[in-house]
Amino acid sequence: MTGSPLISVVVPTYKRPDLLERCLAALLKQNLPRDDWEILVCDDGPSAQTQALVERVAEHAGGRPPVRYLPVSNTQGPAGARNVGWRAARAPVIAFTDDDTMPEPGWLKAGLEAMASGVEAAVGTVLMPLPDEPGDLERDAARLTEAEFVTANCFVRRDALDAVGGFDERFTLAWREDSDLHFALLERGFTIAPAPAATVVHPLRPMPFGASLGMQKKVMFDVLLYRKFPELYRQRIRPGPPWLYLTICASLMAVLLGLLAGRWEVAAAAAAAWALLTTYFFIRRLRLSACTLRNVAEVLFTSLFIPPLSIYWRVVGAARFGGGLP
Repeated sequence: MTGSPLISVVVPTYKRPDLLERCLAALLKQNLPRDDWEILVCDDGPSAQTQALVERVAEHAGGRPPVRYLPVSNTQGPAGARNVGWRAARAPVIAFTDDDTMPEPGWLKAGLEAMASGVEAAVGTVLMPLPDEPGDLERDAARLTEAEFVTANCFVRRDALDAVGGFDERFTLAWREDSDLHFALLERGFTIAPAPAATVVHPLRPMPFGASLGMQKKVMFDVLLYRKFPELYRQRIRPGPPWLYLTICASLMAVLLGLLAGRWEVAAAAAAAWALLTTYFFIRRLRLSACTLRNVAEVLFTSLFIPPLSIYWRVVGAARFGGGLP
């Protein structure tokens, strides 16, 4: 390429070459002229397999568009990987997506059209097809399609990224790093426009039984986001503390204290309160998802542990990042 591209696509990846290959295949079907854009694959777990895949795709593309492989070794997590990508990009507009998406052919063109008015950022549409009877995990994952700002499908001017310092690399998991960038842009008074025609498909991936328990670790990054942007967090994420979880945990604590003190009536009353609240939590989660044996069993099992795990990781987040519990 003799000139600079109009837009650079940044794709962070981590040990998912099969998904990455699918994503790159979809990207190469863009209907934007191939001299107008480039692809930067940021490998958060540098591997010869992923590098070979990217080089093979680059050779197939013949340099139109350029496809570059960027190993990421000084940070961990998609936030740091995206920083490596946009800082190496050659275009004034950066398009972000993930390695498990499939951008539709008009994605980049629609993104550029949304940015043409001079806005600093734009957010596209994420489609996540659900089965006829989605389980609780699948419905929860599909909430991504309702998010206000997601790095699976957004466009940001390089100048704006420079102004806010890019992504906060303390977000080492794929959670809230996009909200952090969103809030940073809003705090600086930058304009963010919708780009509904810029569409990516985000297929659901199979998840093991009880996967929602491991996901509770991500909650510690809510603490970091709340510490940085308390007002925006309350306005756009959660208006108040998780009272149900806190009450369930308080009931469990009362059971333990009652048993230690020999106050059996207190322990029994607290256990009844815990059982009632946990049953309510279980029914609330189940009523909107499939009534299959697996889903019912999974919702029941995880409902026992999600509240204490969620509060535990909030406390861990407060100890790591400081500030109060969101």
